Amino acid sequence: MSTISAGGRQQVFAPLPISRWGHTWRLLLVLAISAAAWVEAAIWQWQHLRAWFWADLGVGIASLVLAHWRRRFPFTVALVTNVATIGSFSSGGPATLTLFSLATRRRWREIVPITLVAMAAGLVSLRSAPGSQEDDLIVTGPALVAILGVIVAWGMYVGSRRELLGTLRERAETAESEQAARVAQARTSERTRIAREMHDVLAHRISTVTMHAGALTYREDLTATQMRATAEVIQDNARQALVELREVLGLLREEPGDAAPERPQPDATDLDALIREAMTTGLRVSPTIQVDTSGVPPTTGRTAYRVVQEALTNVRKHATYTAVSIDVTGSPGEGLRVVVSNRLPIGQPAHDLPASGLGLIGLRERVELAGGRLDREITPQRDFVLSAWLPWPA
Repeated sequence: MSTISAGGRQQVFAPLPISRWGHTWRLLLVLAISAAAWVEAAIWQWQHLRAWFWADLGVGIASLVLAHWRRRFPFTVALVTNVATIGSFSSGGPATLTLFSLATRRRWREIVPITLVAMAAGLVSLRSAPGSQEDDLIVTGPALVAILGVIVAWGMYVGSRRELLGTLRERAETAESEQAARVAQARTSERTRIAREMHDVLAHRISTVTMHAGALTYREDLTATQMRATAEVIQDNARQALVELREVLGLLREEPGDAAPERPQPDATDLDALIREAMTTGLRVSPTIQVDTSGVPPTTGRTAYRVVQEALTNVRKHATYTAVSIDVTGSPGEGLRVVVSNRLPIGQPAHDLPASGLGLIGLRERVELAGGRLDREITPQRDFVLSAWLPWPA
């Protein structure tokens, strides 16, 4: 388990699981180190003292098995396997692996004593090796110190890299969860805003129904024609109220004051005013509106208005000096299509406005609640195109 101190606190990262290939190459490397350390001594043991040969092999196998738990008990396993090298040359591979694994933890209070034990065990093992002489320690001693230093340094480097990757992974997960929370908040805010916008429309429809229903209740002088006309008004307004209510059904108001009536919301008939306002601010807008905006249903018109409004807002933020084209087409039964396109800018915008990245998310939520769909793309000609299709009942 890796640890790293940050801001006075210690972060702990669980070691990553080792793959099958990782286990395989580690085992092969351990066997290679053990074979290189034992080959000469094994020949002498087999020829002169076979009991030592079998004991050396048994201790080596036990050390190899014990190394399997080096991550769970790093200090104990490293201590036992390195002490075993005093009389077992075949334990050199497992001892090297456990010392390296211990070094990845980057704890000096563990590394220093185990390294000293490994150095002492190595010197004793070299001195007791068959055919060794006292003069050999002059060469093999410094070589042993250098080898142990390389093992510890390599292990600390690997441990540092693991900690860095663990920190980056934690930061990425935190950023991802924060972005998910921001997206969820943007969707909730957009749903609540739609509910507030619809309040005044529903209040108007229901008040109309109530007024005409009251007339039928208390007026006794109405003719059959007048009663039929009043009933038709009630029917039309009730049906339209149900259609508009379906869009906000299930949305909960979060604040006590959300139910307060707001000013009437814009619809398709206000597109011309929106475009003129954008042009007065310096945007180069080329509108093509090929529909009778007065015939667009209020709900569809409000959504289309918001699509154009959000598109112009994005142009102001990111592509102030590029030309914008707005095409509004469609018919009853076919649907209403709004396409806003502009050329991508070269370089940075003139003013560095912060980009939240949530405007299009909320806009997509609004369009889908209205029963439509929203698409965006960048054409090969470097044009950013935002297109929306909205239902327009026949």
